[in-house]
Amino acid sequence: MALEITDANLKTVLAENKVVVVDFWAEWCGPCKMVGPVVEEIANDYKGKAAIGKCNVDDNTETPSEFGIRNIPTLLFFKDGKLVDKMVGANQKAAIVAKLENLL
Repeated sequence: MALEITDANLKTVLAENKVVVVDFWAEWCGPCKMVGPVVEEIANDYKGKAAIGKCNVDDNTETPSEFGIRNIPTLLFFKDGKLVDKMVGANQKAAIVAKLENLL
């Protein structure tokens, strides 16, 4: 299951995990509903290898603003606490996994 990423816990999640992927989404976003189950699958597949989380942009406004999130869904990829890559839009699982694998 994907972690719930919030304005309050993002820095802790980044500090505790070598590789982190955050899905920025909203309940009303159609493409987000397509990506959400894929993110959940990846979270299960990579449990113990990477932290995979979801950040609701309606409930958490500081984090999306900090990273300049203008479109959702957006996936941000972090390694050692630093932003290293991103994907915007509804991407296929294989593309997301390929980027994740490059960070492990």
